[in-house]
Amino acid sequence: MSFGLAIVGATGNVGRKIIEVLEKRNFPVKELYLIASENSVGSKIIFKNKQLEIISFDKFDFSKAKITFFCCGAKLSAELIPKVTNKTIVIDNSSYFRMDSSIPLIVPEVNLNELKKFKNKNIISNPNCSTAQLVLVLKPLHDKFKIKRVVVSTYQSVSGAGKLSMDELISQTSGFINKEEIQSKNFTHQIAFNVIPHIDSFSTEGYTKEEIKMQNETKKILDEKINVTSTCVRVPVINGHSESVFIKVRNEASRLSIIKLLEGKEGIKVIDDPSKEAFPTALENANKTNDVYVGRIRSSKINNEDWISCWIVADNVFGKGAALNAVQILELMKKADEN
Repeated sequence: MSFGLAIVGATGNVGRKIIEVLEKRNFPVKELYLIASENSVGSKIIFKNKQLEIISFDKFDFSKAKITFFCCGAKLSAELIPKVTNKTIVIDNSSYFRMDSSIPLIVPEVNLNELKKFKNKNIISNPNCSTAQLVLVLKPLHDKFKIKRVVVSTYQSVSGAGKLSMDELISQTSGFINKEEIQSKNFTHQIAFNVIPHIDSFSTEGYTKEEIKMQNETKKILDEKINVTSTCVRVPVINGHSESVFIKVRNEASRLSIIKLLEGKEGIKVIDDPSKEAFPTALENANKTNDVYVGRIRSSKINNEDWISCWIVADNVFGKGAALNAVQILELMKKADEN
């Protein structure tokens, strides 16, 4: 069974990656409609050896698409999505609807049972890319060891900020090496050869919006009782988000029991062999990869309380972070429709 699909924001980073993932996973598409800004209308993108022309939002009849991916910012999603949900089911990649209690925020391996709530408003939210890779690893740990608290520091690549930010890192790197003047347009500080503990705007409490998203989304997807705190950092890496995670658990956990548990879970690959200096890195394990990689696994007792430490890496655009998770939601919708 196949049906029509649409992608709003098809020329952006995530939109293009969704097109790639659809083709790579050979999803049966009756017709794929690519929608973008007026500046892109008329240009073409290849999908399954066919050239598809970009069309405008205002001229498209959304009843032709059973499901539509929205790959644009929160402001545009807030404006455009309510105009089409009477004609199409929306999978939204922005942050706008994520904390709406009537709209499911889905990571299929974690909270599939929540998917049925899409009927409330015909909208499904895709989580923040850093949240998605985090909760995939936290889920089995919570089921077995009962998580009480999570402290996470992220090391987020520039691809998470879009193509212009990727271009800026490349340009600044070249300028630094060649001793040229460096300009920062997309970041508050120079990103080349630097790390910036600032993603999105600051709240009055000192947290950034990115940090608040991670905290709230993790609780909504996994368990509202878990305490989460995060520090989100932009690093001079083109693609791939990494996370250092410190987890307080109720039940005692050994390093070997954690490794054995995670090795048996779908979508997770463990790379952890200190004797061979084996652990995941963004460069080696976040290049069009589907899996979430875990390493540097440790267990410890602090003040007689049990803690787990680990390092998590994933492709934030093509992989679990954005495109793959969105397409996995689509696959589940198709399966439910067939049943």
